Amino acid sequence: MIARPVLAANWKMNLGPHEARAFIAAFAARSPEQRGTTVIICPPDVSLDAARDAVSGRADIHLGAQNIFWEDKGAYTGETSAPLARATGAEFVLVGHSERRHVFGETDEETGRKCVAAARAGLTPILCVGETLAEREAGETERVVLRQLHAGLRGLTPAQVAGSLVAYEPVWAIGTGRTATPDDASTTHRALRAAVGGVLGAADRDVPILYGGSVNTANAAALLAAPGVDGLLVGGASLDPVSWASIVAAGAARAAHR
Repeated sequence: MIARPVLAANWKMNLGPHEARAFIAAFAARSPEQRGTTVIICPPDVSLDAARDAVSGRADIHLGAQNIFWEDKGAYTGETSAPLARATGAEFVLVGHSERRHVFGETDEETGRKCVAAARAGLTPILCVGETLAEREAGETERVVLRQLHAGLRGLTPAQVAGSLVAYEPVWAIGTGRTATPDDASTTHRALRAAVGGVLGAADRDVPILYGGSVNTANAAALLAAPGVDGLLVGGASLDPVSWASIVAAGAARAAHR
């Protein structure tokens, strides 16, 4: 079972191989090995190999890919398959991040195919779901995130669902400085938890549900303390080793008080 809280860093299109090595060295110097948390870093594909070398002495730091294609091999220029990501050091993979959906037009169906490909290759999918501001203001948050959840998990076996992670990342809060309140996060996480339980036939507590959206050092502890929040998916604040170490420390403090 994955230790929680889970602290996942999404570097997006930042930090090349040399910068990745320097970041991990600086972070590791500030953050002792964690026993009660799971730390995941998702660098760009070109930095996965360098990051794997840099974390080789730290069993508590895991790597993830930011995206995969659903075919294992073939004439798909510019894409990375799940087996290739795993061979480069990834254990996890983000699927359906809001930027994939809203910048690149990724559909619910495609997220489902990617989750299946990830599980087939032995990667743990982190399925991202979240509503836009217009959807939120229309009162459609729950409908949207549950539609995305079911589409992403539809092709997985119950065992594969139980081995996955979910991240709730309201689109209106990503990179905007706006953050869902802990109560907002808890409400949506509760609906997601019930839906995952429905897929598995029980109210399952083993699927971690993370919150993502303008997480920073000032709000990390409060979000982690919110009922139903099993961890954080962090973007911009994960690009600085000092702030990332602070967020991981907040996670370790939360684990100590569970």
